[in-house]
Amino acid sequence: MQNWPLLTLVTFLPLVGVVAMLILRGATEDIARNARWIALWTSLVDLFIALAIWFLFDPTTADFQFVEQAAWLPQFNISYQMGIDGISLFFVVLSAFLTPICVVASWGSVKNRVREYMIAFLVLETLMIGMFCALDFVLFYMFFEGVLIPMFLIIGIWGGPRRVYAAFKFFLYTLLGSVLMLLAILAIYFQTGSTDMVEALNFDFPAHLQTWLWLAFFASFAVKVPMWPVHTWLPDAHVEAPTAGSVILAGVLLKMGGYGFLRFSLPMFPEASAMFTPLVYTLSIVAIIYTSLVALVQQDMKKLIAYSSVAHMGIVTLGVFTLTSEGIQGAMFQMLSHGVVSAALFLCVGVVYDRLHTREIARYGGLAQNMPKYAFVFMVFMLASVGLPGTAGFVGEFLTLMGAFQANTWVAFFASTGLILGAAYMLYLYRRVVFGVITRDDVRAMLDLNWREVVVFVPMLAVVMWMGIYPNTFLKPMQPTISNLIESVQSSRETGHALAGHFRDHRTVRSVAFDAAVSGRQP
Repeated sequence: MQNWPLLTLVTFLPLVGVVAMLILRGATEDIARNARWIALWTSLVDLFIALAIWFLFDPTTADFQFVEQAAWLPQFNISYQMGIDGISLFFVVLSAFLTPICVVASWGSVKNRVREYMIAFLVLETLMIGMFCALDFVLFYMFFEGVLIPMFLIIGIWGGPRRVYAAFKFFLYTLLGSVLMLLAILAIYFQTGSTDMVEALNFDFPAHLQTWLWLAFFASFAVKVPMWPVHTWLPDAHVEAPTAGSVILAGVLLKMGGYGFLRFSLPMFPEASAMFTPLVYTLSIVAIIYTSLVALVQQDMKKLIAYSSVAHMGIVTLGVFTLTSEGIQGAMFQMLSHGVVSAALFLCVGVVYDRLHTREIARYGGLAQNMPKYAFVFMVFMLASVGLPGTAGFVGEFLTLMGAFQANTWVAFFASTGLILGAAYMLYLYRRVVFGVITRDDVRAMLDLNWREVVVFVPMLAVVMWMGIYPNTFLKPMQPTISNLIESVQSSRETGHALAGHFRDHRTVRSVAFDAAVSGRQP
């Protein structure tokens, strides 16, 4: 299977399901039912291929694997090129894992335009996986920007009362940052003569150009993460999006920014990254503390979890720029664990919203009495979000803080306050929703998890515990790539410092000679 075009297959297979749904004919109910099953089986087969790629992946090398290349626009030196390494592998698996969960989670809650809804999710899966596999800048940018379209439609058509406002805000924020990244890609193309990302990763960009390119990429990735203060689109998008839309938004789309920092900003612009590291630290700490405090006062469950996502992603950006093995591994692990845990928390909100059609925290209370299975599932994911040892959330936060402590003890101190605040708002949410006395008849009449919801939560529970108990399954494949990244960045910085020192010495010699000539002395 190593010789098969597995990356092309895992990327574009969902479009086969799209074509199958487009040719469906019959009554509206029949089309809806068949569209659900086609989307489910297509996404399950795609997950199987993604797991096969993980099984066949060689965890001992930092090189790109399963590389596929074909001529596309040879006159412009643009090619179709796909490949993955230890950084992108698990994002492919995460995207393929969450898509069938979204399909099952939407099985009964989405009743209008079901075929179009399922088509949007399969197209979104293709674009997400393609973005993590692309090794050509043009291909990457097409996937990166293409993600906006299906998510814009999912929020704008199947969202809440303010869905149009939230969809346009999401679209405009992300598009504005991406335009600057497009300009940076053009600058890289004119500098290197190619859109090959591997070639750009090995290219030595001038220091002055690195600054501008870093800022252009940062504008796009900071919005995607999102970092403070460009995070305001996220709570609106989460609140108005349907449950499955929030799952993909938190589970995968927020990781595009962190992936971009690891794939482009650090290795291609090492000197600029070093110069702007204090800025990233500051914004990350502000995001961790400020959004945690904002989450404490929220009355809407989705908004609380949305603000918690900003705080958790602040830990990610902090870990990425520590440039330590522990910090970057922790950031990677945090992105993966947050992708599963935050997605599960939004699904937990969706369970009670489907029954009572409100996300207001004050409307609930005492659910442990009539929904014990739901209370248990919610508890596990809440504790994983807090970072309880033995769950997925602990490993990423612990490694990130280790890396931050090596880089700067004050940064680690301020970042660790986010763990305390995170425990405060998540435990406060759980107490108000699950414990207490039931005072409303509609809450008392709510039914516990049904079989479909159990099917959704069981694999997510298994993954959260697996990541917490045996994290080496995920850390080992990414270790060579991260080590190679750190070595290349440090080598580039040392080379840059050596050249700068050489030029300073040269200028000093010329200055001494000039002064001597002016004064009439021998240098």
